[in-house]
Amino acid sequence: QSGGYDLNLFTSPPDSNFLCSVCHGVLKKPVRLPCSHIFCKKCILRWLARQKTCPCCRKEVKRKKMVRVNKLRKTIGHLEVKCKNAEAGCSVTCPLAHRKGHQNSCPFELMACPNEGCMVQIPRGTLVAHLQRCQHGTQQRCALGCGANLGPTEHGPHNCHCELREAWGQRQDRSQTLVLCLLQHVRKVHRTTNLICWQLAQLGNFLENDALLLGARQEDAPAQQEEAEATPESSTGADGWGVQDQSTL
Repeated sequence: QSGGYDLNLFTSPPDSNFLCSVCHGVLKKPVRLPCSHIFCKKCILRWLARQKTCPCCRKEVKRKKMVRVNKLRKTIGHLEVKCKNAEAGCSVTCPLAHRKGHQNSCPFELMACPNEGCMVQIPRGTLVAHLQRCQHGTQQRCALGCGANLGPTEHGPHNCHCELREAWGQRQDRSQTLVLCLLQHVRKVHRTTNLICWQLAQLGNFLENDALLLGARQEDAPAQQEEAEATPESSTGADGWGVQDQSTL
């Protein structure tokens, strides 16, 4: 991209002393090198990024040695130029320094439609007419308070009460379905809880009966042991008496 101004921008051919030898356009933000050669600031910086010599005389150049040429810049700013929109029909000419000021008021400058949603770009001079017929610019909020933005062709068929009633009905249906599903889950949880409680009760009864049975066995054990110890003595005494009787006889 050229660093200088396009020659076709000027109403008459500029002096050759105003041209940049790198881009061959009119000098833009001119700077002078120590060797006295003048270039566009953008052009010479690009050149020096590749090689450290002057494009004209090939002398070594240090970037810090560059100097702005403000007087030349002001002179170029007085040159007469055509409007940026000359091809679109604008015939205004002005000094280069005032070009942007004219551009801000030029009726041929393309402008974006300020209405939200409209992507059209139109000349500034026809913007007012466009706004009067722009479909996006005539939108208004629904007077019934639903918050919808309506164009001129949408006011007739729009009935937010019916739309809201339909949306409310759909939401009620969804809510009812969710409530029924929730009730089914609650019943299922209730049945499961009852089953667990019954099983715990059965387990408790079983453990209680088992503990009673174990306690009874532990109480009977000493008595049985005493009987077992007493039984041999009685049988021995009986046998002794029998022997004695027989010997007596």
